[in-house]
Amino acid sequence: MVLQSEKANDSESLSRLRQVIEPICAAHGLALVDARFSNDHGLVLKVLIERPGANARTGAQISLDDCQQVSRDLSTALDVAEGVTPQDAYRLEVGSPGLDRPLFSLSDFTRFAGETIHVQLHAKVAGRKRFTGKLLGTDGELVQLEQDGQLVKLQHGEIAKANLVYRF
Repeated sequence: MVLQSEKANDSESLSRLRQVIEPICAAHGLALVDARFSNDHGLVLKVLIERPGANARTGAQISLDDCQQVSRDLSTALDVAEGVTPQDAYRLEVGSPGLDRPLFSLSDFTRFAGETIHVQLHAKVAGRKRFTGKLLGTDGELVQLEQDGQLVKLQHGEIAKANLVYRF
C-alpha cells in the first residue's frame, strides 16, 4: 500500500529525493525507475532501479550486487542530505522492477510500445476501470492501447497503476 501522506510522497519531496538518488544510480551505470515511501510494516523507502535500455524481453538484468551497491551509497547520501527523508525511522529497499515492471511516466508508455500492459484507472472510463492490451504508445497526454481489437485512449493523469504483463 503506497502512502499518499502530505510529507512523504508530495511531488516536491519526491523531486528532491530523485535528485539525490538519480546521480547515485548513474554512477553505477543504472537508471532510477521509481522511488516512493510506503507503509509495509513501518515506513519503507522503495527504490526501483534498472539498466538503461532494458526492455520487457531481456528483463531488468539487475543483480543482487547492483542492489547492494546502490543501497550502500544511497544510505550514506540520504543520511547527509537535509530535508529529503522523514525524521522518523524508515527502511531502505533497493530492487529491480521485475518482469511485471510498473509504468509511470509518459516516456515509459512510449518506450514499451508493442508490449502487453495492464492498466487500472482512478475512475471508470467507458464503464470500466481496468484494461489489458497491447500498448500502442502515446499521443500527447493520451496512452493508447489495443484491447480486443478496439483502440482505447486513456488520459495519463487518470492512470492509477500500470504495469507490463509478462508472457511465459
